[in-house]
Parts: sequence; structure tokens; C-alpha cells
Amino acid sequence: MACELLPLFLCMTLAVPLLIYVITNRRSSAAGHGQWHHPPGPRPLPIVGNLLDLRGGNLHHRLASLAHTHGPVMTLRLGVVTTVFVSSRDAAWEAFTKHDRRLAARTVPDTRRALAHSERSMVWLPSYDPMWKTLRGIAASRIFSPRSLSAARGARERKVQDMVSCFHQRALQEVDIGHVLYHGMFDLLSNVLFSVDLHTNLREVLEEIVALLAKPNVSDFFPLLRPLDLQGFRHWTTMHMSRVFDIIDKIIDCRLDEAIAIDDDDKRMDVLDSLLLLMSTGSLTRGQVKSMLFDILAAGTETTKITVEWAMAELLRNPRVMATAREEMKTTLGGKETITEADVVRLLYLQATVKESMRLHPCQWHLSYCRTWRWRTAATSCPRA
Repeated sequence: MACELLPLFLCMTLAVPLLIYVITNRRSSAAGHGQWHHPPGPRPLPIVGNLLDLRGGNLHHRLASLAHTHGPVMTLRLGVVTTVFVSSRDAAWEAFTKHDRRLAARTVPDTRRALAHSERSMVWLPSYDPMWKTLRGIAASRIFSPRSLSAARGARERKVQDMVSCFHQRALQEVDIGHVLYHGMFDLLSNVLFSVDLHTNLREVLEEIVALLAKPNVSDFFPLLRPLDLQGFRHWTTMHMSRVFDIIDKIIDCRLDEAIAIDDDDKRMDVLDSLLLLMSTGSLTRGQVKSMLFDILAAGTETTKITVEWAMAELLRNPRVMATAREEMKTTLGGKETITEADVVRLLYLQATVKESMRLHPCQWHLSYCRTWRWRTAATSCPRA
């Protein structure tokens, strides 16, 4: 008997707090209804909101269909979270130029709260946070500066050539382009950051962590249930991120030991060395160094892979464009077999092809921002998150 009543008891335990949350949220919305008007949108159902409106087909196709009906600025209630979707160029321009300070924070998925990563990550910290400004400045001056990029040019060209050689070796065979690109980009970034090829297991774990971010999580739709971690995503992310950070910890320890044993004249100066130099002066903590390295590895592999994969797919779909790009390389480079980064500057049509591919297929078509206070657009108002 007790076993039969257990599921009912669990459902009641979850339903009661949800109902209280929904009723409280509706009262607070009704209190300000006379002054603030949400953008139009489909009518939400109790508790689940508009989640059922997003069923079937690709998510971006469903959102485009809803935007065609309700307008380029529409309100959807995902669970109990009110979300405003902006899908037109003019509305996006108004939102992110006139109201950029009000959209300075990003919605943090529950999985990124594992190990308090979101509290020291330049990806998830709001741009008005002093720590974000510090981390962003260090990234701009130590990682993405012209001097740093020029120093790592040899490693990038070497790894790109390895990817091209891999495709040559599999000529006339079926090739998983995304798999080769992901592994190649991971090796490229690991050489730029650490001057070594990292272990294959780390690459696979990192790929799984990034993939988990795209999966729907009950904790993101119903924040009241976040402490329960019903799907176990945060617990899974905690374990796997701990493995990644342990490996980075070992690399840092080895590099610190090398710094003691090697003379200053013989030291290499990659990204890790630059960050450890800042750590020695107190500008960065060890946790911030690990989080920054993790962010670069996670963000730089998947996005580049998606961009190149879509560009190659579009070239195959448009033989005329591919023929023009080939002709430009032939006439500009004179039949040169190996293309370097210096050569790409002269290939204007190829650059335009990549930009058009990025416009058609952005590597992340949906960016989730958290409003820090209310703001108006045209005749509607967007509430504070």
C-alpha cells in the first residue's frame, strides 16, 4: 500500500509548490498590468505555459511560425519563466543598442551553476560585473591580442594542415566532417593554450558537457524545483567538470614545476604561461584561470566546427559559388598547394562566402539574455526577469 501511494505523494509534493508559485506570479503580474503590457504571444496553459506550443519539428521553425502569427516581439511562458523572443532585425537593433545595459546579463542554465562555475566565468557573468570586466580585459590583452595571435600562428597552421591531410587520406571514402573538425579544433586550441595535445578522454568529456547545454532541463523552466535537480543534469555536470578541472590542475602544477627548473631564457610563453604570470601577481586566482581555460576550450571547438561544417554544406549545395571560390584561389595564389593565414587576407570572395554562411547559419541561433530591469519597445514593455 505504501509503495502504491508513493508516486501520488511525490506528485502532490511537487504540484503544491508549483501552484503557489504560479498564483503568486500571476498576482504580481496583475498588480502591474495597468502600467506594463507584455508583447503579444500565444495563450499560456497553467504550469506548463507555452512549452506545448514548441512541440514537433525543429525548434527554430516553431518559433518562426509563432513569430509570423504574433509578431517579431512576442512573449512565451516557458514553464513559469516569462520569456520575450525578439526575431526581427529592427527589433533586435532597438533591443541591443538602445537597451543594451538592461540586457547586460545572460540567463544562466542550471548545469552551469555546477562547481559555482557561472560565478567566475566570463561567459555567464553579467557585463556590468567588475569581475567580468577584469576577465574580459585579460582575455583581450593576453589571449586575443594581435601579438598573442601572431605567436600562436604556427600552431594553428600546423593543426589546420593536419585536418586537411586527414581529409586527403580518406579521399573517395565516407567521412564524418563534424567529427574530424571537432577533434582538429580541440587539438588546435589545446596547442595554443598549453603547447601540448590533451588526452582524448578530456576531448570526449568536454564534448558531452557542451552537448548537455542544449538539452531541456526542468530546473530552467521551474526554478522552484532547481534544488531537487530532478533530471540529475547538474550532478552529472559537476562530476564531469570536476574531471576536466582536475586535468587542468595537473597541467598547471606541471607548468609551475617547470618554471622553477627552467631558466627564464628557455621558457615558452603560451596562453597558460601568460595566465600563470597574472596568477603569481595576484591579478587572477587559480579558480579563475581554470574557468577561463575551460570556457575557451568549450566555446572555441563546437562553434568553429558548426561554422565550417555549414560553410562546406552550402558550397556543395551551390556549385557556382564553389567554382568561383576555386577560381579566385587559383588566380590569386597561382596554384599554391598550402594556404596560410597571410593568403586568406587576399581571398576576398572566400571571406564573403564564410560571412554569408555565418549569416545563414549562426553557430548559436538563440541567445538568452536576462533583463536586469524593465524596458519599453514601441507599444509594449518587457518585464524584469
